[in-house]
Amino acid sequence: MHAEATSEKQALGWFLDGEVSAIIGTHTHVQTADETILPKGTAYITDVGMTGPFDSVIGVEKETVIERFLTCRPNKFEVARGDVRLQGVVIDIDPETGRARTVERLSLKWGE
Repeated sequence: MHAEATSEKQALGWFLDGEVSAIIGTHTHVQTADETILPKGTAYITDVGMTGPFDSVIGVEKETVIERFLTCRPNKFEVARGDVRLQGVVIDIDPETGRARTVERLSLKWGE
């Protein structure tokens, strides 16, 4: 689910618990540590994170973003370099019931 607000993602998770195998949130690009199996078998995480440069502001050079915030003037965003990470989740789903058995959060540094 692509949404800014945590509450929107949580509400949808509870609403669809037991109706879908998983609710995987995204948008903020900041991985949350709330992965869980909801009571009726739906795997849930508020934000799965991002794949890209971690030493950044959601993948963009920090200085560029800070300048934009301080001056309120548009500038060209440059993709940050280095410390690339792959973030996500691995979910084991029971093929008989469609319910999640496990959900595991991943955050792997490139080259490790």
